[in-house]
Amino acid sequence: MEKIEQLQQSILDGDLAGAESLILDIQASPDAETRYMAAELLGEYGFLQEADLLYDGLLKLMPDEAQLKIDRAQVLMELGEEDEALLLLSSVRPDEEEYTQALLVLADYYQMAGMAESALRKVEEAAAIMPDEPAILFAKAELLLDSGRYSQAARLYGEIRKSAEEIAGVRLTSRIAEAYAAGAAYEEALPYYRESLEHARTPDLLFGYAYAAYQSGLYKEAVEVLGELKEIDPDYFSAYALLAQAQTMTGEDEAAYRTLGEGLTRDKYDKELYLAAGKLALKTGRPGEAEEHLREAIALDPEYMEAIHALLSLYDQNERDAETIAMIGELRKEGTDWSGLYPFAAYAYEREEDYPNAYEFYRLAYHEFKEDPQFLEKFALFLLDEGKREEAIEVIQRLAVLVPDDPRWTSFLENDM
Repeated sequence: MEKIEQLQQSILDGDLAGAESLILDIQASPDAETRYMAAELLGEYGFLQEADLLYDGLLKLMPDEAQLKIDRAQVLMELGEEDEALLLLSSVRPDEEEYTQALLVLADYYQMAGMAESALRKVEEAAAIMPDEPAILFAKAELLLDSGRYSQAARLYGEIRKSAEEIAGVRLTSRIAEAYAAGAAYEEALPYYRESLEHARTPDLLFGYAYAAYQSGLYKEAVEVLGELKEIDPDYFSAYALLAQAQTMTGEDEAAYRTLGEGLTRDKYDKELYLAAGKLALKTGRPGEAEEHLREAIALDPEYMEAIHALLSLYDQNERDAETIAMIGELRKEGTDWSGLYPFAAYAYEREEDYPNAYEFYRLAYHEFKEDPQFLEKFALFLLDEGKREEAIEVIQRLAVLVPDDPRWTSFLENDM
């Protein structure tokens, strides 16, 4: 024990030379227990090669010791020696007491390797051996949650909770809340969030609760909780966008705009905050600020289509046609071919009286916007002005179906017949 304590102290003190000397002494020690304890300690502190040497030496002395196989396999996995680790784990027999532990280590490996179904099978095998072991059931629930089986995970967490409030430092109520929320069952998640918050008001729990409240239409509640979250952790960046959305839903547009500004002072690289601020600036009558925010979003991500669309919409509303044409031309030159932008080009070219280009973009946009009455109306009127009557009739026929209460289109078709 004395050497183990000295080794730990050397590691904590950063005395690597002293630690190396002690490791060599321990490797030469005939005391298997000291070597085992040293291997565990070294593994915990990241001295993986040294831990593996000790485990390997112990296995040469005790080749049938299942716990040693499992311990060494875990170290080998961290060293990237998965094949050797899997061989060791597969050599643990089903009749050995440590077999369920080996299954759980295998499950961890398969999960990290992205083999969710294989991981789940190993955990289910362990659960069949020890059906009442909460730790194994918890491992199964975690895998179900990780693989997107949210309702199954929530039910299993609930079953485990009947015998334990907490597993591996995790409160079951918080996991149930997380599982329900991940499966979009927000109202079911809320009581579990509330119960979890009675024990700990952590930023993640507060945000999860606020998001579930927002999705359940409890906007004022979301605003209150997010206000508390900002006080606890002002750098919890996700809170600003959600708080602004909740404030908008309660009619507090000015407060929402201030919230977004506050978020941007803390994170100047969040393109989504810039986009939200741009949209809200437009809504609150700040076109200059809106343009500035949208340009910042596009500067961060030149292919941020939602911000590009919002900026072009601003240009369109203000008939800034030369800028619209230049921007879309540049985007196309760079390989961006999104039909969602083409109506802006069509309207801009039409106002600029460049009718051939306007027609080209109307036609390009038509397939994507043939269910949009506003676009179809502009296209139909353009075609009529250009004397393209047959094409106009095709568009007007669609309009008559989409907006049957508008007499202009049915009347036109009747007169045309």
